Amino acid sequence: MDKVKVGIIGCGKISSIYMENCNKFECLELVACADLDLSRAEEQAKTYGIPRAVSVQELLNDPEIELVINLTIPAVHADVCLQAIEAGKHVYVEKPLAVTREEGAAVLQAAKEKGLLVGSAPETFFGTGIQTSLKIIEEGLIGTPVAATAFMMSRGHEFWHPDPEFYYAKGGGPMFDMGPYYLTALIQLLGPISSITGMTGKALDERTISSEKKYGQKIKVEIPTHVAGLLRFEQGAIGTIVTSFDIFGGSQLPNIEIYGTEGTLRVPDPNTFGGPVLLKRMGEQDWQEVELLPGYDQNTRGIGPADMAYAIRSGREHRASGELAYHVLEAMWAFHDASDDGHHYTMKSTCKRPASLPADLPLYTLDN
Repeated sequence: MDKVKVGIIGCGKISSIYMENCNKFECLELVACADLDLSRAEEQAKTYGIPRAVSVQELLNDPEIELVINLTIPAVHADVCLQAIEAGKHVYVEKPLAVTREEGAAVLQAAKEKGLLVGSAPETFFGTGIQTSLKIIEEGLIGTPVAATAFMMSRGHEFWHPDPEFYYAKGGGPMFDMGPYYLTALIQLLGPISSITGMTGKALDERTISSEKKYGQKIKVEIPTHVAGLLRFEQGAIGTIVTSFDIFGGSQLPNIEIYGTEGTLRVPDPNTFGGPVLLKRMGEQDWQEVELLPGYDQNTRGIGPADMAYAIRSGREHRASGELAYHVLEAMWAFHDASDDGHHYTMKSTCKRPASLPADLPLYTLDN
């Protein structure tokens, strides 16, 4: 197939892994990068052998670039996506799709009107850990899934992150930071969500930065830092999810477990691509570690845009779709809405459960 030429907008920390991986895929050719700070774009271009470092507008105006990877900060995700779509380009954006549901819907509508594709991180569900878990469920090894739990238990980011303020501002918090990984994995394994309820809170109104760059500075906590929720999936299973920045003494809770009529599946950290995957069937005394499917067990960010490239060329559906990302965005807000209103929230969106990856293809090749 003809390679899809790609430009990256946003040359911050996360851009490095995308730049490292893009050209590994047979379907992508990374030809340019851009940033509001041109010197940062030039430094990344030099490091990763990207032919051109340009301004954002130059990248958007470049007729040879078909796909824009948007790695800007969440607050401008929607704006940059809309600019790329207006320029006639498909767009793949880091998580979340947008800060608000209204912005996310506007991005999807603009792309639909232009006949363009939207994709969004996280793409960690392409990894061997989630794909092996999916195969176990599809083969019926745990029977019919009836319930799930998901836990992201953390003390927050001010003790290590050089600029942690945005984690505690509007659009931040544990659900918006890490919820996309957990919810996307659950949807891959169990399908879309039908309804949600939740409760939110925060342990502290102010946090003190202890990382070196801004040591001692205070952060006003503007958002909930502990979110506990219940989900009902369209297929009937009930899920429990807790995401928290208020776990100061550590936790030993599993990342994700799926409970079926014939056994339990322990799913690996959805912020990673590999394992381990553990299975305990009814009547067995011990957990068994399951051999992972061949595939992607290392950090392979960039695989989502690669999958989109095949979709652009063939017309098939892509897995890390805008519809999936919007369903996750609506769900994240639903936990907060349900807590604020004291009611169950009925999901207004749905999405298709992403197709499993073929297990018999060479690495960095996603279609026959």
